[in-house]
Amino acid sequence: MHAKPSALIVGAGGGLSASLARVLSRDGGYRVALAARHPNKLAPLVQELDALALACDASDPAQVDALFAQLDRAFQAPPDVVIYNPAARVGGPITEVDAQAVAQALAVTAYGGFLVAQQAARRMLPRGQGALLFTGASASVKGYAHSAAFAMGKFALRGLAQSLARELAPQGIHVAHVVIDGAIRNPGRVEPAGAPDSMLDPDAIARNYLQLLQQDRSAWSWELELRPWVERF
Repeated sequence: MHAKPSALIVGAGGGLSASLARVLSRDGGYRVALAARHPNKLAPLVQELDALALACDASDPAQVDALFAQLDRAFQAPPDVVIYNPAARVGGPITEVDAQAVAQALAVTAYGGFLVAQQAARRMLPRGQGALLFTGASASVKGYAHSAAFAMGKFALRGLAQSLARELAPQGIHVAHVVIDGAIRNPGRVEPAGAPDSMLDPDAIARNYLQLLQQDRSAWSWELELRPWVERF
C-alpha cells in the first residue's frame, strides 16, 4: 500500500489554513503538518485531523531549516505539497510608518516564502515532483494608499512564485500563486447584513487549492485569482 501524500502548511492558524488542512486531509487524503509561531494554539485542529504541529518563524533561516529537518524525521519522506500563507501588515502614511516594522513585515511576507521554497525545492527536485503554492492578496497586483509595506511584500512573493514556476515547472514541480482578491470570512468576521456574499468562504478557497493540486501537468496553472462574485476589480 502506498503511503499517504503529505502537505505542509506554513503560517497555520484558525482561518484559511484550517480550511486548507481539513480539505487536504479529508478530500485529498494528505497527511498534514502545520507550522506556526505558536503551534499550541492549533491543538484542536491537530487532534481533529491527526495532524502534526511544528513551531517555526518563517522569517528565520535557522528555524526554517529546523522545520524541514523535523518534517523529514516525522514523515520519512519529502513533503508532496508546501503551502506558504504568512503575511504581515504595517499600515500608515509613508512619512510616518515605522521602518523597522516594514523590514520585519517584508521578512515575513516575502523573505520567508523564499526560505521555505528553497528548502522544499531541495527535497522535491531529486524526485522530480511536488507542488509549491503561495497565498497572495489583492495587494499582490495593486498597491493601496497607506499600505506600501503590504504591497511590497505581496508583489515580491508573486515575483518569487512566477520565477519559481518558470524554473521548477520544467523539472516536475508545480508552482502556483493564488490571488485572494477580497476579505475572507472567518468565525470572528462575517459579512455585514447589507452585503451578503461580499466575503470569500475559506472552505471554497481551500477546494480551489485542491483543484490546483489535481491538475494534469499538461495544463498547469501558475496563477489563480479568487474573488466574490459581487467584487469589483
